[in-house]
Amino acid sequence: MSELRQRLGREPGGAQEPEEKESESENKLDGETASDSESKSEFGGSPPVPTSDDTPEVLNRALSNLSSRWKNWWVRGILTLAMITFFFIIIYLGPMVLMMIVMCVQIKCFHEIITIGYNVYHSYDLPWFRTLSWYFLLCVNYFFYGETVTDYFFTLVQREEPLRILSKYHRFISFALYLTGFCMFVLSLVKKHYRLQFYMFGWTHVTLLIVVTQSHLIIHNLFEGMIWFIVPISCVICNDIMAYMFGFFFGRTPLIKLSPKKTWEGFIGGFFATVLFGLLLSYVMSGYRCFTCPVEFNNDTNSFTVDCEPSELFQLQEYNIPLVLQSVVGWKTVRMYPFQIHSIALSTFASLIGPFGGFFASGFKRAFKIKDFANTIPGHGGIMDRFDCQYLMATFVNVYIASFIRGPNPSKLIQQFLTLRPDQQLHIFNTLKAHLVDKGMLGSLEDA
Repeated sequence: MSELRQRLGREPGGAQEPEEKESESENKLDGETASDSESKSEFGGSPPVPTSDDTPEVLNRALSNLSSRWKNWWVRGILTLAMITFFFIIIYLGPMVLMMIVMCVQIKCFHEIITIGYNVYHSYDLPWFRTLSWYFLLCVNYFFYGETVTDYFFTLVQREEPLRILSKYHRFISFALYLTGFCMFVLSLVKKHYRLQFYMFGWTHVTLLIVVTQSHLIIHNLFEGMIWFIVPISCVICNDIMAYMFGFFFGRTPLIKLSPKKTWEGFIGGFFATVLFGLLLSYVMSGYRCFTCPVEFNNDTNSFTVDCEPSELFQLQEYNIPLVLQSVVGWKTVRMYPFQIHSIALSTFASLIGPFGGFFASGFKRAFKIKDFANTIPGHGGIMDRFDCQYLMATFVNVYIASFIRGPNPSKLIQQFLTLRPDQQLHIFNTLKAHLVDKGMLGSLEDA
């Protein structure tokens, strides 16, 4: 085993992992066929991610007297507070800035994963790998965000002729762009590296599925109301912090081999802390329209508006406490927002299932013997290291809203109705009128 592999085999805690015995068939997974005569290492070159200490010098000097364990605790704590402060600032700046931040995070996460693939296999001199990867990112973003613009900015799109044409043929244009990249990939195939190039093609597409699709769902959640964006993300952040705190001070029992530092004490403590945090945060935010109202685009002012009459989800209601708990808490009823009940589901997922996104990322990093996806944030690794659980959470929230919350949107139906030809509008009107007459609703409305 090469010296490079031994250096990359160190885990975040500094423990050396036993070297794995790889069979000849596993070695062939690096892309070389049986006929290849080249003798190359598994990583084919430089390490995927630098492993040097990226802690700012000012923190190194200030914490120089502490042990490595407590030094890491303080570095993570200070940087976590800085990131939380930044999170509050972008929330204050409004939905548009949030969308831009999501877009930037998506691009950075994609860059970190693709860079790992490039650094691992760059010695094979694969043509167009990074170029095609970024091209496919552009195509997928054009498709997803084009769909979003058409859906949420329908009136604006119909008002501008170029946008109306792009909207009408959006899916055809998206497919044509992707087909161009597909043909470019086929033309880039090189003898002796066919298998590896198809691995990289799959690498790119799985990365797009994990990163771009999930970030698109985050923006969809945001349009449902900022509370659907802030509460899930905050629950994941809370669980990450509290699991680390409980594990740091009380952790004794290992949780999973993929992450040796994770403990059952941290996992359980993080769960209860996250559920409590979700209840309190949702109670506070449910009282503000700026958080509960859907984010809509105002065509008159060409800006986003967050103003509405709060739905039943965000109106205080009285609930009966189960008889079993009445003797414990001493109350028979409790007043709370219905959204708080949904927040229990969100926080439970964030603390029980969300960490598996982190375990998945840990397995990925172990597969390539790297510590972090990058060294963007001292003490935390790359952006992808911080968002591995967030993407899984975004998918759950989107599915949860579609399954239990969202109903038909009358305003969007009317917008689409107004774009139809007059004869089509008249046909729908007559059909709807006949339906209301059969239901007995139209007559009662006319009498009133």
